[in-house]
Amino acid sequence: MASVAAQYLPILLFLGVALGLSLLFVIAPIIASKFTGADRPYAEKLTEYECGFPAFEDSRSQFDVRFYLVAILFIVFDLEAAFLFPWAVTLDTTGWLGWGAMMVFLAELALGLAYAWKKGALEWE
Repeated sequence: MASVAAQYLPILLFLGVALGLSLLFVIAPIIASKFTGADRPYAEKLTEYECGFPAFEDSRSQFDVRFYLVAILFIVFDLEAAFLFPWAVTLDTTGWLGWGAMMVFLAELALGLAYAWKKGALEWE
């Protein structure tokens, strides 16, 4: 029984260290902000910094769904590029099966692009 418990000791040590470090990384910045004064906001600190002018409407206003569609399409085609590079590098080892699998993948993406184009997701007014 003691040997089984000894086998789990490294896992428990790892979990203890991980828990300790994650608590440290959460609590240490809070304590540091108390000492540095970062938790006391003032008017200049609360001003707009992204665009340079005050917001002109409610921040909870709804966005057009096309913003999200463009973002999703960007992610899809960005992932396509991320899959194409390793495929091209290993094409000599994967052979015709790897080539066929990538052609099926590209055909699915082309069908998705055609569908989005037909539905007008790429049109901007």
